[in-house]
Amino acid sequence: MAKKSSLKRWLYTALLLLFIIGGTGLYIFYRAFYYPSIRFTEKSKLIYIHTGWDYAKVLDMLESKDILKKPKAFTILAGIKKYKNHIKPGRYRIMNGMNNVQLVNLLLSGKQEPESISIHNIRNVQELAGILALKMESDSATIINAITNKQTVKKYGFNIANVSGMFIPGTYSLLWTDSPTDFVEYMHSNYESFWTEERRQLAAAIPLTPLQVTTLASIVQAEQSVVDYEKPIIAGLYINRLKQNMPLQSDPTLIFARGDFSILRVRDGDKKVESEYNTYAHTGLPPGPINMPEPSSIDAVLHYQKSDYIYMCAEADLSGRHHFTSSFKDQEACAIKYRKALNQRGIMR
Repeated sequence: MAKKSSLKRWLYTALLLLFIIGGTGLYIFYRAFYYPSIRFTEKSKLIYIHTGWDYAKVLDMLESKDILKKPKAFTILAGIKKYKNHIKPGRYRIMNGMNNVQLVNLLLSGKQEPESISIHNIRNVQELAGILALKMESDSATIINAITNKQTVKKYGFNIANVSGMFIPGTYSLLWTDSPTDFVEYMHSNYESFWTEERRQLAAAIPLTPLQVTTLASIVQAEQSVVDYEKPIIAGLYINRLKQNMPLQSDPTLIFARGDFSILRVRDGDKKVESEYNTYAHTGLPPGPINMPEPSSIDAVLHYQKSDYIYMCAEADLSGRHHFTSSFKDQEACAIKYRKALNQRGIMR
């Protein structure tokens, strides 16, 4: 009986030890992999994993951003899940309170946090590329090359001078790792969707092509960015000039031709600049848009206001509004008042 009692005690002791050891192991395993060990003061953090990075660079980045509290446990798990050999570049949002399993799974999934890009008030492809470079892995030079590639612009029915017209302003979603070529393709698809059959019919009735409408809309927008209700009036005025084969005589086109967007006052010397964008020296529309016009500006051209106006002059109160007329004499009187107002305010250039 004594031997049986001793054996039972030994078994109980052994089982208790196994339970303690197993429980401790499970606790350590839980703490290492499933415990919410990723903690920081912010609600979340964004990280960027670049194309071509190896695991060492990813680990170094996570540690430098104070995301990993248990890097050894993360490395063990990364090895088990084979993440070390499957690094996926991208922009990832790390939430406060995640555990190592969740972090490895996120990075292994390649599920990126999308970027939101707002395209507004952009003059040219160079400015667009500068904005995109802040939202994409590619640099601005690579983006410019992708947009202005001769084969690309020809593929979509544009040329170097008018390709900016393909980019309809708005807010778009993209991934940090999207290629510039993917972005251009996406914007062309958006351009085709914007130019519905109804819009194309309105353009043909002017008559202008969609690209010509965009070019004219860019001039209208440059002339009027304060008072929206004037846009259809300005569009109608320029359409009158086009139909009468009169030069558009738009000051913003001269500023575009000079490439100095700090100019507030166009002088007579500017009107002599040698450029196809000099609408004082050339009749018709310039080769392409002088900015990327908003949809509202494009629609203002499509729904232009019919009138007999062929002249416009900024009001002397510098309110942004314009005086419209069909009389050259009336136009000159308004221009004198406007120039006097600029002089009084010391606006010489």
